[in-house]
Amino acid sequence: MSQSLKAITKPLIQWFEENKRPLPWREGRDPYRVWISEIMLQQTRIEAVKSYYARFITALPDVKSLSEINDDALLKLWEGLGYYSRARNLKKAAITIMTEYGGVFPKSFDQLRKLSGIGDYTAAAIASICFDEKVPAVDGNVLRVIARIRKNRENVLLPETKKRVFSELLEIMPDQAGAFNEALMELGETVCLPNGAPSCENCPIREYCAAYREHLTEELPVRIKKVKRKKENKSVFFIRSRDNRVAIEKRPDKGLLPGMYQLPNIEGFHSEKSLHKKMKEWDLDADNITFIKDAKHIFTHIDWYMKGYRVSTTSENNRFIWVTEEELRSDYPLPTAFLKLLK
Repeated sequence: MSQSLKAITKPLIQWFEENKRPLPWREGRDPYRVWISEIMLQQTRIEAVKSYYARFITALPDVKSLSEINDDALLKLWEGLGYYSRARNLKKAAITIMTEYGGVFPKSFDQLRKLSGIGDYTAAAIASICFDEKVPAVDGNVLRVIARIRKNRENVLLPETKKRVFSELLEIMPDQAGAFNEALMELGETVCLPNGAPSCENCPIREYCAAYREHLTEELPVRIKKVKRKKENKSVFFIRSRDNRVAIEKRPDKGLLPGMYQLPNIEGFHSEKSLHKKMKEWDLDADNITFIKDAKHIFTHIDWYMKGYRVSTTSENNRFIWVTEEELRSDYPLPTAFLKLLK
């Protein structure tokens, strides 16, 4: 089986060198930039990441600057990408690199794996792309490509499937390990596509692909999710005072979106009378409460269904933090869920 996979290495690397996209983090082999891009790309498309990446690198061009930034400013830079624990882990890892490695980026897979927020895939991507270590970087794209080549019907969402693919690829890693890993990922992103028919006519390794030969590309890979999702309804308030300031509050340091700022909100959907009652409980004189829009936000295991309301009040109180809209845009990181109501 390893021999059949070994046959794809040379044509795939050649295809990659001729067709790779000019992405900003591919300029040179700076491990810091590869690291930041890989963390950003874990849940976001490449085209969407480019602007976030440029903003982040401009503000924090190296490990030292990342290790020294305050948390609110860091989360503001990360705003819109979601999964804010990833930004916090970036800073933790940067501090470790500064204190334990003298500011020099670790080079080996084993060292990288020990840093906060860096798993097998990210460690392998950095180690292979930047330092030529022969270790496979197995993400969803790679799992899909290998499943189709080998006509493998194992559930690619299971850890044991990923572990097995890692072991098989480890046996056939070429000297150009970084190029091979990037080629597999690039193929999955641009040719061996999910959710429909892949572009097999443009695939440099289709002659080795069992799914292509047997017309199974739309059946593979097998993905069986077992996660039970929780649904929560929320009423969310954009409260503006007579002084034209907006009410926000800080979330608890533990749980979902820890330490982030949010618009005031309550569980459930309520009548207008109940909403006015809530304003009085918050010691706010609400002139009017106007429905803005419905919105939905999907977290890993929870779906939020939100109704947004605009509230005008003559008073401010000590329950909330009152900020100008300019301060809200520049200084206070709001989770994407609440940004959806402000657009």
